[in-house]
Amino acid sequence: MKIISKIPGPILVFMGACCLSFGGLIVKSFEGATLWQILFWRSLFFSLTILLFLVITYKQKLFKAFYDSGLPGFFGGIILSLGFCGYVFAMYNTTVANTNFIISTQILFLAIFGYLFLKETITSLTLVSIILAITGVLLMVGNSLSPGEMSGNLAAFSMPITFAVLIMIVRKFPNVDMVPAQFIAGVSSCIIGYLLSDKLMISSNDIFLGFTAGFFQVGFGFIFITMGARSTPSAMVGIIMLSESVLGPIWAFLFAGERSSLFTLIGGSIILFAVLLQFYALLFPSKKKLEVDS
Repeated sequence: MKIISKIPGPILVFMGACCLSFGGLIVKSFEGATLWQILFWRSLFFSLTILLFLVITYKQKLFKAFYDSGLPGFFGGIILSLGFCGYVFAMYNTTVANTNFIISTQILFLAIFGYLFLKETITSLTLVSIILAITGVLLMVGNSLSPGEMSGNLAAFSMPITFAVLIMIVRKFPNVDMVPAQFIAGVSSCIIGYLLSDKLMISSNDIFLGFTAGFFQVGFGFIFITMGARSTPSAMVGIIMLSESVLGPIWAFLFAGERSSLFTLIGGSIILFAVLLQFYALLFPSKKKLEVDS
């Protein structure tokens, strides 16, 4: 796993966003599983994936890895599990458009939390990228928002908030391996899915999709993001993560024949440009910072 640790943080975050972007396609492919069943099976395979990664990484020092993660790892895991559950609840009680729009607001929470709690300054280029990204998000899904159920809309906000809090913990304790926290998150959400499901058995096709979601989409997605966020400014993490919103519709078009609207294409192009600006900032760093009066 030393190869992964040598990859630059922003690129790892982008790789994680690419993995997560397959979420919509995988969910659309389930035959008859309920969302709580999907939560259980996805969380089960996610937990096993994280455990396998930790065993390969730490070997005999596995339990020491959990001990060393301490309270930051424990609270990070519980917070992340709330985000997993909030996603399922939101899908039950509000529209997909509303959910996607609210998730995209993580860029604001990351930038604001990073400044308030970590005193991270924001470069002028990053500020421009934030404005462009928000504009792109509004174009992509803003025109398709519907009132939805208030409970679902409020639950959806648990996702960008919990993700931002998790990244704050990762940034605050960069020397603490937060991957064990993901195992705690997986087990916690698995238990919740078990308690809320009428039955656990689903078709073999759906179990395979649960494995694909837990192992590849969520498992490797959050491993890459957690490791990459250690050395990536919070605001930049938020911008790069928006590439998930761009790639998702592309996979749906290529593999499920779901066509995107003109607004989606234009908004996605703007977001992609904002992400590319951040990679430009990575290759050609500037010493100028945006100073915000306290």
